Amino acid sequence: MFSYWDVTIKLALGLLTIILQINLSGKSNLAPISALDQVQNYVLGAIVGGMIYSTSVTILQYILVLLIWTLLVLILRFLTHHNRHVKRLIDGRPQLLITNGQLNVNIALKNGMSANDLMFRLRTEGITDIRYVKRAVLEQNGQLTITQVGDDAIKYPLIVDGQVNFDALETSAHDEAWLASKLAAQHYTVSDIYLATYTNPQYCYFPINGKKECVKSNAVA
Repeated sequence: MFSYWDVTIKLALGLLTIILQINLSGKSNLAPISALDQVQNYVLGAIVGGMIYSTSVTILQYILVLLIWTLLVLILRFLTHHNRHVKRLIDGRPQLLITNGQLNVNIALKNGMSANDLMFRLRTEGITDIRYVKRAVLEQNGQLTITQVGDDAIKYPLIVDGQVNFDALETSAHDEAWLASKLAAQHYTVSDIYLATYTNPQYCYFPINGKKECVKSNAVA
């Protein structure tokens, strides 16, 4: 038998679950940043919307389903933050779309980006000629990060959450040995670093326990 009381309780529990997941993910809202965020929103919406009016689903069953889904989300988030292979599998990786005015057509087509869509995104950044684009990266969330010709401050996230970003390291024209030597000179290891960025001609790192430090690099890029 349909009960408004049950619906009210289920709605309240769904709202609390959404707030809980927002707080546990460290975000201020459910705006999707990665593929995991998209799936989390879709499934959570389906659970809340599909079960609140179902009289065959008890409140206890509803609570258990919400707890199971929240636990799965937390496990996946933990794995993506601590394992680069899982992160690449779930979130994907940034892809270099334009280099020194040269467009990688295969990357654009692989991601379903038409020429019209690309030019529209460039125009929103005030760019009308692709030759003025020094570097354009297609991020995991579909956004385009653009560096124009004349901007030498190109930042490469070499270490993220204690893991080496090998794609960015290769793009910055350095190798893992170079990175290890720079960290060792400051008595750090990769696992000690929350975020390390390389900006030609210097690199900055943010230790998990410490202040931001920037060091000039004499390496040939």
